[in-house]
Amino acid sequence: MAPTFAPRSILLSILFLFSTNVFAISAVLGVDLGTEYIKASLVKPGIPLEIVLTKDSRRKETAAVAFKPSQHALQSGSYPERAYGSDAVALAARFPGDVYPNLKTLLGLSPDDSIVQEYAARHPSLQLEAAKTRGTIAFKSKATEEEEAWMVEELLAMELQSIQRNAEALAGSDSAVRSVVVTVPPFYTTDEKRAVELACELVGLKVLSLISDGLAVGLNYATSRTFPTVNEGGKPEHHMVFDMGAGSTKATIMKFQGRTVKDVGKYNKTIQEVQVLGNGWDRTLGGDALNYLIVDDMISKFVETSAAKKASVTAEGVRGHGRAMAKLLKEAERLRHILSANVDTAGSFEGLYEDVDFRYKVTRADFEKMAESHTERVGIAVQKALDIAELDISQLDSIILHGGASRTPFVQKLLEKLAGGDKIRSNVNSDEAAVFGAGFRAAELSPSFRVKEIRVSEGAAYAAGMKWTNPNDKPQQQRLWTERSLLTAAPKEVTFTNREDFSVRFFQQIPSADGLVEKEIKEMKTKNLTATVASLVEKHGCAEEDIQFKAQLRLGAENGEVRVVKASVECETEEAEKEGIMDGVKNLFGFGKNKDQKPLADDESSESETTSADTTTTSSTESAATPSSSASAENSEAPKKRLVVIPVDYSTEKLGIPGLSKADFTKAKDRLKAFETSDKARRLREEALNQLEGYTYKVRDLLESDNFVAASTSEERAKLESKASDASDWVYGDGADAPQKELKSRLKELKDIVSPVEKRIEESSKRPELVKALKDSLNQTNTWINTIKEQILEAEAFASSASASAASSADAASSITEAPSQETGEFDGLEDDQTVTSSTTTAVEEDRGPAPPLYTMQDIKELTDLYDSIVGWLEKKITEQEKLPETADPVLLIKEITEKTKELEKAGVDLAMRSVKKFESKFKKHSSTKKSSKTKTKTKTKTATKASKDDSDPMIDLKFGEDGEMPSAEEIEEMIKKMRQEQKTHDEL
Repeated sequence: MAPTFAPRSILLSILFLFSTNVFAISAVLGVDLGTEYIKASLVKPGIPLEIVLTKDSRRKETAAVAFKPSQHALQSGSYPERAYGSDAVALAARFPGDVYPNLKTLLGLSPDDSIVQEYAARHPSLQLEAAKTRGTIAFKSKATEEEEAWMVEELLAMELQSIQRNAEALAGSDSAVRSVVVTVPPFYTTDEKRAVELACELVGLKVLSLISDGLAVGLNYATSRTFPTVNEGGKPEHHMVFDMGAGSTKATIMKFQGRTVKDVGKYNKTIQEVQVLGNGWDRTLGGDALNYLIVDDMISKFVETSAAKKASVTAEGVRGHGRAMAKLLKEAERLRHILSANVDTAGSFEGLYEDVDFRYKVTRADFEKMAESHTERVGIAVQKALDIAELDISQLDSIILHGGASRTPFVQKLLEKLAGGDKIRSNVNSDEAAVFGAGFRAAELSPSFRVKEIRVSEGAAYAAGMKWTNPNDKPQQQRLWTERSLLTAAPKEVTFTNREDFSVRFFQQIPSADGLVEKEIKEMKTKNLTATVASLVEKHGCAEEDIQFKAQLRLGAENGEVRVVKASVECETEEAEKEGIMDGVKNLFGFGKNKDQKPLADDESSESETTSADTTTTSSTESAATPSSSASAENSEAPKKRLVVIPVDYSTEKLGIPGLSKADFTKAKDRLKAFETSDKARRLREEALNQLEGYTYKVRDLLESDNFVAASTSEERAKLESKASDASDWVYGDGADAPQKELKSRLKELKDIVSPVEKRIEESSKRPELVKALKDSLNQTNTWINTIKEQILEAEAFASSASASAASSADAASSITEAPSQETGEFDGLEDDQTVTSSTTTAVEEDRGPAPPLYTMQDIKELTDLYDSIVGWLEKKITEQEKLPETADPVLLIKEITEKTKELEKAGVDLAMRSVKKFESKFKKHSSTKKSSKTKTKTKTKTATKASKDDSDPMIDLKFGEDGEMPSAEEIEEMIKKMRQEQKTHDEL
């Protein structure tokens, strides 16, 4: 029979499911995807906006991943060890062909791109090739020779996965990080943005939005500021974010302003707005380009040394040597950073190339001379942004610096020369402003958070348009958006004369060395345009030449891609106005349509008012004829024109670099999962290896411990020492590469010997205290039982004595002769009866005796039996334990002692609670009896007041121990005494 579930259980299960989903998506991530470094910020309830630290507690992670080749052949399903960040860069000198840095510059590019070729020249050991599915960059790894080449998106996904793990460690085990906002350069094309989204999707990250670097910095700048309100006469502020990082230089001009808008109800609110007006950039001008200047200078000076000449060293040979180039690049970056604060510096290399040593010195003046050609490029990027924004540099309120290379002295001097020193601002964190802006944007887009309302508008960066073929088979082209078009703008409506199914291709205009290149990014195809046009002609009488196809288009705010909002055909047709149901009802009753109900003229109203009964028939005839005459008038009117709109079905397809098919996407995702599983298994194996190694050291300490020696036999110690020595030798020998299962097995062999001895030591140390506590509980229980028995016997003796006294009193009363009765009145004898009653009550109160016991012998039988059994068990176990040596396993275990103690305490509490329930039920019954008698009395003054006070149930303060523990015997006894006292007081009243 299938199990059935109550509706409430199903509802609770659904609520639990939804609550877990809410918790799972409550944490969001902002990622600043840089060329050299990746930074991330986390937003979660309880964590407002915090930088995600690396495993080394650093605030940024080097954007690199490496495969460390294994010394042995990899088993099936296993992958080499991966390293991230600085650990990966540290391996570049040893394994230059398996370290992949600065992958951001390669996204969405083909192998024949000049940027890719420059990258390959700077990293000669890397094996670049075209990916089979997408035609983009892929790397063939020596550490994974049996695997297909790794797409650049897969390698970036690995770096993002490492960031994701660090974020989840910060968020806590109850949170999963699945939503992200990623920064991208403004010059990223649609293909490059899709590559970033693909890398995120491969590791299960949902991209809420992409945001340009400059806008992210501007958003962070706006979070702590309020700008002039423009609809109240304020003037907007214009700021430029100059961002020079490792790979590129970007200049973004933005407008900052406040605006008062309608809020809920009748209220208004002021929001902040940030709009991108223009972007300028240089894709290859950055810190890396400056590093390469130093590298080229070092190579030229190295080959001129006498030692290099003797070894016939050539510049081409050095540039083609992976290890030498890795050393030079690392040192060049260090020297450039030093020159930002010092006027000169030096570096040295041991065995740089062909075992030739090299020492290098450089001054800031030499470096700036090398960079003269780069200085002009900085100004070009700034001027391009100003031209697109249609502003002069004097109209800027400030220039905000961001990026590590922006701190280079000659760069700052140039900006001061262009704009003046008073406009250069360093009031934002030049390293973390972008990542904080991305994190704020992620929180803003997530439904789990409520943040300051700042409306951002991204710029298009590239002009875009569409191509199609008109009905005359003539190609047509139209530009729809410019470089400064906002992604949040209203949709554009485009009209086509095509009346048969056709396609529209959208493109971006990308600047290149040969001019503007129109790169197609998406295609829209109509599905039923031909059939819909035919329907308009047949059913609505539209002329075919009047039919128009219209499409509403916009740029997506999340990634700038073209979105088709609506597609439809429409035409104006002449149709007679159809009579509705209400019009028919009006006509039936002679009211006519709305137009028939116009006010009458003065002469018409006078004629209407002069009608009389004599003309009833004539009037009725005229009235009946009126509808037909009005209908004929309607037929004579010209038909009205009506706009007919019918939606058209369409499909869209991404153009440009081919996307992954569903099978290829699943394959890439599974490969990343398998790599992660291999890494996890490796970490667990290393943990097991460390545990075994640490345990061998622990065994050495135990063998020298007096307590361990006293609790173990010589045979056990000898066996343990032998196995520990073998394990130690094995760990540093063949065991270094042993699987996790074998490591755990070795560890278990040692623990099987040590654990019994450690248990003896623990039992021996804790047993005396627990035995003493159990004996104290037994003594208290015994005292309590004896006290209860004495009270029961005392009450029984008093009851026997009272019954004998009552019998003798009854005999004496029966021998008394009644006096002769006299004539009595209606109220005679009341006073005498009252007196007798009062005297009798007084006599009883004088000899009440002890309070009745709360328990019977049957009540305490269970506790008595338990007490006897525990006493017998304890005496037996103590006797057996005392006969055993210290090296024997104990028979009196602390676990059993603790259980017996708890069992005894629970029995005592149960007995006490039983008496409480009896006590409460007795008083309830007594109160109800008094209340029933109270309704019969006629006195409602003092007696009633006193009775109401006496009838209330007694309040007993029961405290069952502190901190939720069982009460002791003394506490129980004290509680019972209070109950007896309350009972005695109540009975006396």
